[in-house]
Amino acid sequence: MQSISIFEIIKVGIGPSSSHTMGPWNAAEFFLDKIRRENSIQNVSEINVEFFGSLAKTGVGHGTDIAGMLGLSGENFKTINTKKISEKIELIKNSKQINLGGEKILPFVYGKNLILNKEKSLDFHPNGMVFTAKFENGETLSQDYYSVGGGFVATKEENSLEESCIRTLYPCHKAKDLRFYCERLNLDRISDLILINEESWRTQEETRAEALYIWKQIKECIYKGVNAEGTLPGGLNVTRRAANLNRKLLGDKIYKNIDEWFKLVVDAEETFTTINKWVSCFALAVNEENASFGRIITAPTNGASGVIPAVLMFAQAFTEFTSDEEIIRFILVAGEIGTLFKKNATISAAMGGCQAEIGVSSAMAAAGLTEIMGGSPGQVLMAAEIAMEHHLGLTCDPIGGLVQIPCIERNSMGAMKAITAANIALESDPEKAKVSLDQVIQTMWETAQEMSERFKETSEGGLAIAVNVAEC
Repeated sequence: MQSISIFEIIKVGIGPSSSHTMGPWNAAEFFLDKIRRENSIQNVSEINVEFFGSLAKTGVGHGTDIAGMLGLSGENFKTINTKKISEKIELIKNSKQINLGGEKILPFVYGKNLILNKEKSLDFHPNGMVFTAKFENGETLSQDYYSVGGGFVATKEENSLEESCIRTLYPCHKAKDLRFYCERLNLDRISDLILINEESWRTQEETRAEALYIWKQIKECIYKGVNAEGTLPGGLNVTRRAANLNRKLLGDKIYKNIDEWFKLVVDAEETFTTINKWVSCFALAVNEENASFGRIITAPTNGASGVIPAVLMFAQAFTEFTSDEEIIRFILVAGEIGTLFKKNATISAAMGGCQAEIGVSSAMAAAGLTEIMGGSPGQVLMAAEIAMEHHLGLTCDPIGGLVQIPCIERNSMGAMKAITAANIALESDPEKAKVSLDQVIQTMWETAQEMSERFKETSEGGLAIAVNVAEC
């Protein structure tokens, strides 16, 4: 089994969906690279992409079509000006042309060259897509890709095009491996073990710097979210709530920048109710940014991108564990727990429902919080188990195919459960636990396999059909 860096699980992304936006975007870039390797973009006469299954059924609401067009245009979601996305898409649709890879302008008609096939699913994975290039000499090049969650992309031949073939010094593919190596190496904290293993990809100094960069991006995303008013795009006319909640919690206090705002939050009243509201505010802020094609931190997916930021921000604002070192430890442990779910179950809602997104992110956040609050390796893993245990069976049923209802509020609930799970674990003896993290991961995977396809990000079950979109 391949090792996965924690920064493949927690990374910079763009909304609204890691599997339905970032995955297809990455796939388009991979196909451009394939054309360049095997022929030339200058020789392409026609480009086509067809999305199947879940990608097609919720494609418009998730921005799958937009991602496909921007990816084929050679844009990068890590660097694109998100405010220019609508303008770029309108240009492609209105001109009926696409600048393939930024190198050659080709005819491109939405609905002809880009198709959302809702009637068919590919066998390998619900999130399937096929890219085809026709060349001037009559030859064609075609490749199927599968968005398997968290922005990861696979083909039938390669399990993941983004995973490395690196084997860490102390391979940890199960939760029990983390405890085993901590005991063998006489390490009191799981984060120390992870820091060692991450040296397979970069130096410890680089790992620390990357973790702090992630934290910087988290703060900036929350700050944007608490200062953005209006309604979310997509047609549901969902009102953004983070800004109003932020305003009510701060009262008449004024701030001019992110540092002044952060200090006000840290100095805010610390009642149980107020802290709970702040946690919700943090989570809502991130996921409202996500729903607006904003730049966020995928952790482990976009639909669940508000949980870890909310819990880490809670720790920074309302606990004593606020040093850079604790931020690093939180992110290391949270990311490692995410890799366990990625390798042994799924982080794709199209495969496992929302338990694979909010459930996993809650488990990650619970483990990270327990780590920095002084939990033992056993307590850290126990916290992750508790958090996931109470998300088992959670369905993915987005209304209108949009990552808005119930997705945004679920991030707040996932953050609350993570904090509760950490507190329970810290007051418990993990040796007396009846269920291990490995067992709950296996149970989650079995639950995913038994779950009806209607509840796996198809918008064909649950709230998605119970609520009449036309009435919203």
